[in-house]
Amino acid sequence: SGVSRAYYQVDFPGSRSKAYVPVEAPQSVGMRKALAPEEVPVILDLLKNGRLPLPKQWAARHRKTSEILADGNPYRIAQMAGQLRAWELERGLPDLDRQALRRAIHLLAEEVSQTLEITVQEAKRLFEETWGEELN
Repeated sequence: SGVSRAYYQVDFPGSRSKAYVPVEAPQSVGMRKALAPEEVPVILDLLKNGRLPLPKQWAARHRKTSEILADGNPYRIAQMAGQLRAWELERGLPDLDRQALRRAIHLLAEEVSQTLEITVQEAKRLFEETWGEELN
């Protein structure tokens, strides 16, 4: 088309994948700003106290948790993880919910580790300290 455009090169940690995103419209491909260090305490609070009304029926709940994970909003992911963690402590979790909780923890740990410049394992230990117990 003859129009010169600038692109961000996005590298994905732990893989050799790259994405190129137009500088003038990163939101058009679903990008958002990374968490800032001052946002991490809010994420930790949501992990501990976050509650989210999730459907009682497992298929609808699975659809909702999958949608939240795919959306990538760390606040909603932390809120969902807080709710699933509360249910896990109250009555245990079915496999699909346990998988959603593990995925949420992993996604949050990856982002928090990048934000605080710590390892993913250190981020998970931070979550354990927040919950006052070890993750299983």
